[in-house]
Amino acid sequence: MEAPHPYVELGREQWRDLRQNTPLTLTAEELEELRGVDEPIDLAEVTDIYLPLTRLLNLHFTGARQRSAAVNTFLGAGQAPSPYILGIAGSVAVGKSTTARLLHTLLARWPEHPRVDLITTDSFLYPNKVLEERGITHRKGFPESYDRRALVRFVAGVKAGVPEMNAPVYSHLAYDIVPGAVQCVRRPDILVVEGLNVLQPAPPTALAVNDYFDFSIYVDAKTEDIRSWYVDRFHKLRRTAFADPKSYFSYIAEMSEEDATRFAKEVWRDVNERNLVENIAPTRGRAGLVLYKGSDHAVRRVRLRRT
Repeated sequence: MEAPHPYVELGREQWRDLRQNTPLTLTAEELEELRGVDEPIDLAEVTDIYLPLTRLLNLHFTGARQRSAAVNTFLGAGQAPSPYILGIAGSVAVGKSTTARLLHTLLARWPEHPRVDLITTDSFLYPNKVLEERGITHRKGFPESYDRRALVRFVAGVKAGVPEMNAPVYSHLAYDIVPGAVQCVRRPDILVVEGLNVLQPAPPTALAVNDYFDFSIYVDAKTEDIRSWYVDRFHKLRRTAFADPKSYFSYIAEMSEEDATRFAKEVWRDVNERNLVENIAPTRGRAGLVLYKGSDHAVRRVRLRRT
């Protein structure tokens, strides 16, 4: 007899049918602005995968609001419901940032939650100077390269209903935190938190950022596919963003195609794949929902935790 488990796994067609009458509120032009570098997502993917997902999240949001109202009634408190917090995790180059931007946009178009904010954990990376002082510049993106206490304080403040919480700002052009710049979050209905390690458990006696999540998503694919997407994206950036003289990686634009490919594969092997295997993939089982992608970036199946 097969042991019971708390998950249900659905193929793409089964998942698509759960959309019901959820409307498509995104145009092809808007999708073009939202998708990541070299990621071939189209409106069919939005319709089949993301509309059912926003319907699920809206139902979950409504349930969370009802629970919050029940607690406030019990306490005799007149407080507003706590913001709903959604975490999104996954490897570098797997497409989690596009997932986060899509959900941010689609969820904000539901009448139940018009105020939706998005924060990425890149904003809580230590500045390059600090990484250099600690000798961990080569481990940027690994858990120890983030100011985890600041990230937890930020999300805890949002969850507690603090009227205004400020997060640092990270520049991918400068590859560093922007001194003095902040992203201000003011009591959203939903906060989307996207990052590599957002599902990692906390050390003993501490809290993790995911302790404040109402729901979480892990974007998954075979490692060899993610490696291929990473190298393809690297070459696209070499021809575009890295060609900017102000870019931290401007030297890469001068590399030959062969040298750039070799460099990208080394970075993937020594940094990103290692981080994926050691830190990111082991947290997949903590997610409420997993999106499994095929080699063409399209989601092929969905795994949903029932409880």
